[in-house]
Amino acid sequence: MSTPYAYFQGQIVPLEEAKVGVMTHAFNYGTAVFEGIRGNWNADDGCLYLFRMREHYERLAQSSRILGLEMNEEIDRLCDLTVEIVERSGYEEDVYIRPMVYLSSEVLGVRLHGLESDILIFIAPFGPYLDIDKGARCHTSSWRRVDDTGIPPRAKVTGIYVNSALAKSEAELNGFDEAIVLNSDGHVSEGSGENIFIVRNGAVITPPPSDNVLEGITAATVVELAANELGIETVERSIDRSELYIADEVFMTG
Repeated sequence: MSTPYAYFQGQIVPLEEAKVGVMTHAFNYGTAVFEGIRGNWNADDGCLYLFRMREHYERLAQSSRILGLEMNEEIDRLCDLTVEIVERSGYEEDVYIRPMVYLSSEVLGVRLHGLESDILIFIAPFGPYLDIDKGARCHTSSWRRVDDTGIPPRAKVTGIYVNSALAKSEAELNGFDEAIVLNSDGHVSEGSGENIFIVRNGAVITPPPSDNVLEGITAATVVELAANELGIETVERSIDRSELYIADEVFMTG
């Protein structure tokens, strides 16, 4: 039987014991950065395979630097802790691992400096984000992607995901599966939680980070596979909204 564990306040504990106070700064102001590491269960091997774990922690460190947060743990140590949490939790299904660096001080006041930070990691069962067997019905959201001069999308900041939640709820409440979000210039940015690619005339195209795109780890893997396995180079350039309607294919990664 599976029992979820977490790394919290310097210890591995049962997930139910990992609690923060209501005055925690990150809870009140969204002052945290996080990652989402997929664990894919392989029944034949009897094993969970973690997808590019080190790269996720490297991006977590990058996000922390952008917000000026102290990560307080080395990446090798975080990888070891993650493997231990996975093994102790005992899941035999696909999972999602959430590491987070957050401002843990219990104090009111909007700022990032002069506060304590901490790191936590937890695990939970998590299947496909979208139904990959039938495809997704998408619409272009009325909400625009947050700009790098507002909250940097290059950092995976918890507070920025209100922008994503607005787009996702708008899509689902209007009968769609997912939103495609444009940036302030009207160019395609990404989905509510995915990078986006189009295929036109045999070319694979994806927006650049300068279009307020999170530098996706899964997206980078797709670019590598397209080049190494299929001999297709990916073009990184701005995508107009109208190109979505004439593309041969549109797909998302995340």
